Amino acid sequence: QVRLVESGGGLVQPGGSLKLSCAASGSIFRFALKAWHRQAPGKQRESVAQITGSNNTNYADSVKGRFTISRDNAKNTVYLQMNSLKPEDTAVYYCFSLGYWGQGTQVTVSS
Repeated sequence: QVRLVESGGGLVQPGGSLKLSCAASGSIFRFALKAWHRQAPGKQRESVAQITGSNNTNYADSVKGRFTISRDNAKNTVYLQMNSLKPEDTAVYYCFSLGYWGQGTQVTVSS
């Protein structure tokens, strides 16, 4: 079965950190481009970060310097380390690869 499963979301205070994980089932994902997107209430889904199979990365301007995307191909997993979180980072975060979406994990930044 081909699927992506996110974990690691939660409630954190402004300035805090969270690390999201996305575990892929299916060997087709192992070296594929992976990405994190997010969707805040009332807003369109937006790209947050991407990582290629050779570990080239790209970030949205709004998260540069605060978020880091990484991958472990042996575990077929992609990560998103989020530091210095802001209330505007509150959203459902989705993993994406090869046309497949995960179910999403909620990140709430609030005091």
